[in-house]
Amino acid sequence: MNSVSETIDRPLTPAALSTRYRELCADPLLANVPGTIELDIWGRILMSPANNYHGILQMRLGRRFDPSSGTAMAETSVLTSIGVIVADVAWGSRDFMRQHGTETPFTRAPEICVEIASPSNSTQALTDKVAAYLDAGAVEAWVVYPMSKRIEFFTAAGTQAGSNFEVDLTNLLD
Repeated sequence: MNSVSETIDRPLTPAALSTRYRELCADPLLANVPGTIELDIWGRILMSPANNYHGILQMRLGRRFDPSSGTAMAETSVLTSIGVIVADVAWGSRDFMRQHGTETPFTRAPEICVEIASPSNSTQALTDKVAAYLDAGAVEAWVVYPMSKRIEFFTAAGTQAGSNFEVDLTNLLD
């Protein structure tokens, strides 16, 4: 079988997904595509349109993380069991950053991965992403719901009342 039919017949390997994602990042034809590009396990491109409020929340949240203890990141690609997905915001400890640097996509999830829900996100898609981040090594996965002004926190143990990390989220959604 050739590689084209293999990608249709079965999911891509993690190495193949990582390579394909890096190729997309380097493709000049995609340089000006607005929004986020992700890959599912079949190698199909998934795109989300950009929303300005979404970007504002990404920056607001990123500034809440203590830069002395790690690195806040926006649009962070992570290799997971469901494909290469992109956390809207992520935080990696100094140790994580020493181990992974600017690896694209990260082969392990940073300690915190955050999805900012958009009207186009289904509950199932968000649930799948949370599970994938945790399975890929995230300590916590958060889902921010701007419309209802709430944040849900998840760990491997399930839903939590708040984060176990010291992050001031006061007035984030105001």
